Amino acid sequence: MSSTVDVRVTISDLSNGAAWMGGRLMPISEAALPVTDWGLIHSDITYDVVPVLDGAFFRLPHYLARFRRSMDELRLDPGLSDEEMEDALQSLVAATGLRKAYVAMVTSRGVNQVPGSRDPRDCKNQFFAWCVPYVHVIRPEIAERGAHVHIAKTVHRISPGSVNPKVKNYHWGDFTKGLFEAKDHGAETVILLDDDGNVTEGPGFNVFAVKGRTLVTAESGVLEGISRQTVLDIAAEQGLEIEIRALALSEFFESDEVFITTSGGGVAPVTRVDDRIFSNDAPGPITTALHKAYFEWAARPDNRTEISYRD
Repeated sequence: MSSTVDVRVTISDLSNGAAWMGGRLMPISEAALPVTDWGLIHSDITYDVVPVLDGAFFRLPHYLARFRRSMDELRLDPGLSDEEMEDALQSLVAATGLRKAYVAMVTSRGVNQVPGSRDPRDCKNQFFAWCVPYVHVIRPEIAERGAHVHIAKTVHRISPGSVNPKVKNYHWGDFTKGLFEAKDHGAETVILLDDDGNVTEGPGFNVFAVKGRTLVTAESGVLEGISRQTVLDIAAEQGLEIEIRALALSEFFESDEVFITTSGGGVAPVTRVDDRIFSNDAPGPITTALHKAYFEWAARPDNRTEISYRD
């Protein structure tokens, strides 16, 4: 596929962000979807985001596998193999020259090919990708000292019976309402509860509680994050106990430490949730160790898919 990519745009044009659409590279400002694309008008779309760290994709096969599962669940088929999608991602990042980047792969239901039809089978599914300089879900200066997070009171996480959270999606109505509420309370971001009052996740991240040497993270109502899985793998290697189960808010507030996991930053400490302060308002020892280990894992050759940058 790389041989068919239009590379007439210069690397300097793409250094602030680029997109791959229909085999063509372009500045991200030029990338667009038709106004009748079901991904736009119905949020009938799935995506995934893989980080580029020090010139390589981190755990790319895991992200591609989850992306494929999401497409299968939604009955989306853009007609590309995993190898062809990886080739598109390689071409995209190489053209930007970015060695630390946030890279999205997306498949939309597309435009209905039969005028007047409301049958999703009549849509032509579309794959595209885009890349920008690395995005931090929690700003580095905030993460360094620990984030202040708000528990949403006016909205709950969308029920898994309505929207499957294991399929990465753009149904952010609950998250966006929660973010406004969090910002109104001076917090950096938000955590949503389910209808039973259990901790789920936040916009772009999973949540972990630490009690002693045990990590607890939600089982239901959450995306099975690749960064989440990376931390679970690291924890197993370090001999920490792991519990994947319902986590009531009352139990959550009794944690020794709290942190989040995200492809946009790895492991980020949370030192304040509402008015509750954790680990003396500073990153705790287990969170700090996991943060360090995450980036050590990112440097391991078996976790890296090197990018062939152009000279």
